[in-house]
Amino acid sequence: MKKSLIVIILCFLFVGFLRAKEGMWIPLLLGKYNIEEMQQMGFRLTAKDIYDINNSSMKDAIVFFGRGCTGELVSGTGLILTNHHCGYRSIQSHSTLEDNYLANGFWAMSKDEELPNEGLSVKLLESMEDVTEKVLMNTDSINDIDLWQKRVDENIQKIEGEASNNGKLEAMVKPLFYGNQYFLYTFKVYKDVRLVGAPPSSIGKFGGDTDNWMWPRHTGDFSVFRIYADADNQPAEYSKKNVPYKPKYFLPISLKGVSPGDFTLVYGFPGRTMEYLFSDALDLIMNQRDPWRIRIRDKKKAILAKYMDADPKVRIQYSAKYSGVTNAWKKWQGEINGLKRLGALDKKVAFEEEFKNWAIKNKRWDGEFLPVFESLRGFYSQYGKYIKASDYYSEIIWKGVEVFSLASKVDKFIKRVEQDMPGDCNDERASLLEEVETFYKDFDLAVDKELFEELFPMLVNEVDAKFIPDDVKRLFEKQGVQKLKNKIYGKSVLANPDLLRELIRPGKEKQLKKLKNDPVVKMYRSLRRHFNTGVAPYVDVIENSISTLMKQYLAGIMEMKKGQPLYPDANGTLRVSYGKVEGYEPRDGVYYKYSTSLKGVMEKDGKDDDFFDVPEKLKKLYESKDFGNYAANDTLSVCFVASNHTSGGNSGSPVINAYGQLIGINFDRCWEGTMSDIMFDPERCRNIALDIRYALFIIDKFAGAGYLLDEMEIVD
Repeated sequence: MKKSLIVIILCFLFVGFLRAKEGMWIPLLLGKYNIEEMQQMGFRLTAKDIYDINNSSMKDAIVFFGRGCTGELVSGTGLILTNHHCGYRSIQSHSTLEDNYLANGFWAMSKDEELPNEGLSVKLLESMEDVTEKVLMNTDSINDIDLWQKRVDENIQKIEGEASNNGKLEAMVKPLFYGNQYFLYTFKVYKDVRLVGAPPSSIGKFGGDTDNWMWPRHTGDFSVFRIYADADNQPAEYSKKNVPYKPKYFLPISLKGVSPGDFTLVYGFPGRTMEYLFSDALDLIMNQRDPWRIRIRDKKKAILAKYMDADPKVRIQYSAKYSGVTNAWKKWQGEINGLKRLGALDKKVAFEEEFKNWAIKNKRWDGEFLPVFESLRGFYSQYGKYIKASDYYSEIIWKGVEVFSLASKVDKFIKRVEQDMPGDCNDERASLLEEVETFYKDFDLAVDKELFEELFPMLVNEVDAKFIPDDVKRLFEKQGVQKLKNKIYGKSVLANPDLLRELIRPGKEKQLKKLKNDPVVKMYRSLRRHFNTGVAPYVDVIENSISTLMKQYLAGIMEMKKGQPLYPDANGTLRVSYGKVEGYEPRDGVYYKYSTSLKGVMEKDGKDDDFFDVPEKLKKLYESKDFGNYAANDTLSVCFVASNHTSGGNSGSPVINAYGQLIGINFDRCWEGTMSDIMFDPERCRNIALDIRYALFIIDKFAGAGYLLDEMEIVD
C-alpha cells in the first residue's frame, strides 16, 4: 500500500514539474510525436479522441470562423462559441443608434430571432493528408527554379481539384517547413451562420484597448452563433427554410473549473508564426519593421480616438477599425520588449553557429550551406529598403487613408468600362453600389481628412524618393499637405456619396469614365501603378528567393534534429498546443496568479476609461451573490492563464481539459509573451482564456437566455 502511494505521489510530482511543450502540432501526427508526453502531463484520452478520420472526434467540433478566428460547436443543434471580438463585425453590422447591440448586447430568445450575417461563413475540416510525394512528383530532374515551381503548382492544382469532390468541398494544399512538406486540407463551408447572442461591450470588451494583451484580465470575450444547413445537413446559402446544423461531434462543458497544474489543450487555427527565422530577418523585425509601424499607428489611433470620443455615431462606425489598429500596435511593442529580454538575436546567431558546426562536421558547410547563409544575408541587406516602402504603403494607403480603399473599388470598375464592354458591366455596377453603401456606412469625412493630413507626409518624407511617383511628389512639394488635402477632398466625387451613386447607376458610363480624372482616383492610380512596378515585384522576388534558401536551411535543420519532434510554423491550418494552468512572473519581484474573478471586475469599475463601466445588472448579481452553480465558494472565476503556445487565429479556440471537456475560450496572450510568434518562452508566454463558467453565467443569469444551456451537455 505504501509503495503504491509513493508511486502515485512521484507521478503527481513528475506531472507537476513538466513544463509546457512549445509548438503548434499537427493533430494527425499527435500519436506519433506527442501523445505520450501529453499523457504524462495529465491528459486522460488518446490521440484518436483528438483526431480520427474514420470516426467522430474533437476535430469535428472545431470550426474556422469568419476571416481568421476559431470557434467550437457546443450543441447538437449547431451552436458555436467564439470570441466577442471575432463576432464583432457581425454585431456591429446589426447595430444602429436605436438598436446598439455593441453597447447593449443582443440575445435571440428563439431561433426565429437569430440574425443572418451576409458574408460570414465557417469551415469544418473533413480531412488532412500528407501529400508531399504527390506535390513533388516529377520534379527531381528539374533544375530551373521557375520550371520547378510551375510543376509543383500544377501538381497542387490537380490534387486540390480531385479532392474538391466536384466543388462540394474546399480543398487546399499548404506547404510546411518552407516547402519541405505539404499537407492537403478539405473543408465543408457553411455560409448560413446566424448571430444568437453577444454580451454588451461593457462585458465582452471589458477593459478594451487598455487591457488588450494584458494580464490580469476580466473580459467576458465571447459571442454565440449558430450554423444552419439544408434539409440534408449540407452547406447552403441563407434561406428561411434552412435548419440548425447537426454536428458529428460537439464539446461537453465542464463546471469543475481549473486549478494550477491542470492539463490544458488548445485546438484551433493559429495564423502565422516565424519560429525558424534567420537572424538577419529577426534583426529587421526588431529594429525596423515593428518600430516604424508602431510610429504610424500612433498617429492613426490618436486621430480615431479623438473623433470617437466626440461623437457616438463615429464611435460605432470606427470601433472595429480602432480595435484593428491598436491590436497589432500593442502586440508589436510587447514583441520587441520580449525579444530583447530573451536576447533573441544572440540566440539565433548561436543556433546558426551550432548548425554551421554540424554542417562542417558532416562535410556539408563549404559546398552546401555556406552559400545559403551568404545568399540569405545578401538578400536581407536589399530587402530592408523595399519592405519599408511596402509597409508604409500598406499602413498609409491600403489600410490607412480610407478614401483610397474606395478609389480602389471605383478604379476596378472604370477599367471594366474602358474595355468597351458597358453592356457586360451590370453585375459589376450592382456590386460596386453595394460596396459603396457598405463603405459609407462606416465612414466619416472629417476623420479621413485628418488621417490624410497626418499620414500622407510620412509616406512622402520617410520613404526613399524612388518609391514615390514623380507626379505625387510634385503635387506635395508644390501645394503642401493642407492645400493638397483641400483639393483632393474638395473636388473628389468620392467625398460626395449621392453624386457617386448617380454616376455608377445604369446609363452613366460616360460620366463614370470621367472619374479617371477625379483627384483621388488619379492619385490612387499613380500610387498603385508605382507600387506595382517599383515595390511589389522586388519584394516578391526577394521573398521568393529567401523562401527558396530557407527551404534548404530547414531541410538541414530537420536532418540535424532527426529523431526529435519538430513542429511547422503556423499557417492558418488546424493545430493542437498543450500546456497547463499556471501563473507567471512578468518581472522581478512580481507574480501573477493563474485566475481572476468577478471581484476584480468590480474593482476596475469606474476607472478613467469608458471600457471599465460595469453594467448595473452585473453589479446587482455580484452584490446578491446570485451566481447559480457557476461559482465555487462564492467566487465566480472570469479568466485564467495557461502555458499553451498560441497565436493570432487561436482567438475563439476551445481550451479543453484532460477529459476532453470545454473549460475555457482562448482570446489573447499576455503582453510579456507576444514574442511567442518568433520565440517561445515557457516562463512568460501565457495564453489568456475566458472561464467557460463565466460565459454560462452571463448567458443564464445576466442575459436570461438560459434556454441555450439546455442545448448543451454540461458536466458537473
